Amino acid sequence: MISPQSLTSLPTWHSLETRATTMGLPENHLKHLLTDPDRLRRFSVDAAGLFYDFSRQRINLEIFDLLMALAEQRQIKAKFKEMARGAHLNITEDRAVLHTATRKFAPGPVMDQGEDVMPDMIHIRDDIRNFAAGVHSGQIRAEKGSLFKDIVVIGIGGSYLGTEFVSTALAGLADKGITLHFLANVDIDNFGAIASRILPETTLWIIISKSYTTTETNANANQAYEYLKQHNLDPRKHVVTVTSKGSPGDDPSNPMLATFHMFDYIGGRFSVTSAVGGVPLSLYLGYDRFERFLKGAEEMDIHAETAPESQNIPLIAALISVWNNNFLKYPACGLIPYSSPLAKLAPHIQQLSMESNGKSVTIDGQPVGVDCGNIVFGEPGTNAQHSFFQLAHQGRAFPIDFIGVRKPHYTQYPATYKGVTNHQELWANLIAQPQALALGSQHENPARSFPGNRPSSTIVISELSPENIGRLLAFYEAKTVFEAFIWNINPFDQFGVELGKVMATDIRKQMAEKNKNPGYRFDIPDPIQRYYLETLF
Repeated sequence: MISPQSLTSLPTWHSLETRATTMGLPENHLKHLLTDPDRLRRFSVDAAGLFYDFSRQRINLEIFDLLMALAEQRQIKAKFKEMARGAHLNITEDRAVLHTATRKFAPGPVMDQGEDVMPDMIHIRDDIRNFAAGVHSGQIRAEKGSLFKDIVVIGIGGSYLGTEFVSTALAGLADKGITLHFLANVDIDNFGAIASRILPETTLWIIISKSYTTTETNANANQAYEYLKQHNLDPRKHVVTVTSKGSPGDDPSNPMLATFHMFDYIGGRFSVTSAVGGVPLSLYLGYDRFERFLKGAEEMDIHAETAPESQNIPLIAALISVWNNNFLKYPACGLIPYSSPLAKLAPHIQQLSMESNGKSVTIDGQPVGVDCGNIVFGEPGTNAQHSFFQLAHQGRAFPIDFIGVRKPHYTQYPATYKGVTNHQELWANLIAQPQALALGSQHENPARSFPGNRPSSTIVISELSPENIGRLLAFYEAKTVFEAFIWNINPFDQFGVELGKVMATDIRKQMAEKNKNPGYRFDIPDPIQRYYLETLF
């Protein structure tokens, strides 16, 4: 268990604060630290399918050792193991946290309150495999006998962001003749844009909602039902649900084409390896590729749980994140994949990180005493270079995760420009940017000077395979929970999303009343809210 001693009272924490001040001295500028010929060897790890280079972070061996000591004092590896074994670490909701069980293939039980969850996991995987095979073989068809050609995923937040990341990353492997669409925003323009691109007779709708009470998802599901009825199609032949057992989406009196279960011990933003991602991804890519993705994630889970602290990639990344956040006072971090297929990684990690760790109290309900969480944003390189790298180089500094892929998916286009292929040009930029941020450059014209000393890490995977995307996903998941364990916060609830939704409920009721009674006058005490309602309606 975590020590009862508060984080900021730890001698190790005070030592790190002192070293942070020291790192601000001119002699500790990265341009000097990087002259050490052994720096890359000392500050990189190659394991679990990822190469993680943190040599351009603003640390030295002394700081690294202190961070390792902090990890041991906070017992974060032990906490991760407890999580994977079914401990109820989501204390505010008294739930286990078992997203790792969704991709567990190693033998052995995973217990939650005396019950092994693995039979459910295996059963659901089998159901997904059989359903996907039925759709791909034509045994499962649309109502009028057509093959399904389009799939619309209806869900918001964790019900789609992870799936969108994975499906975009692996789109080059999608060979099932199916196009995937995501209906997340309640904005009718989201629905209308999708409706304009699909044929109703060949479209399968997948409604994803744990409780089946999420307003945005239910509003979009209602639009889908009306759309099907307008085209004389039975929703029961065109709709699949992914939901909790016994929810309104799992109603035996109103059966769908298929229903797949999700569980309270799998949080939405950690759910892409469950049926939430498994159903659409298996239809889009084939179940075999989805399973390879799961096994890559499992490999990283095992690494996170068993690798020594000094060789544990997500643990090191979490410690560096805390160092940058709490000691060097960087409030934001960039996530820049030099790979267009990874374009949806940043939006997924945005939710994963900011919804998990955007907290201000410990698991005991006490103020943490330090800022938790980071502002996460990003775009693919080289696009990002022509968007916000002016700020990165000469404005307010922020750490960056650079991500490189050694082998692109499409290798059949060998044209060269300036003597190099497009992929080589991409890598030229990826190799140059972290070094330029670190070293900087002086010029007689101050407007052309670059201060440097801007930290970054570089993550490299070999190719865009299902296994590697699983490893990358699980890396960021483990990094996120390791950070939370250091801060002693609960990364598995999300009460912060609820206040605005509660307020929206009151406003919605008045809108509905106005729709029924055009003469109704809004009873809203706040003059600003009343202005918008009266102007719109």
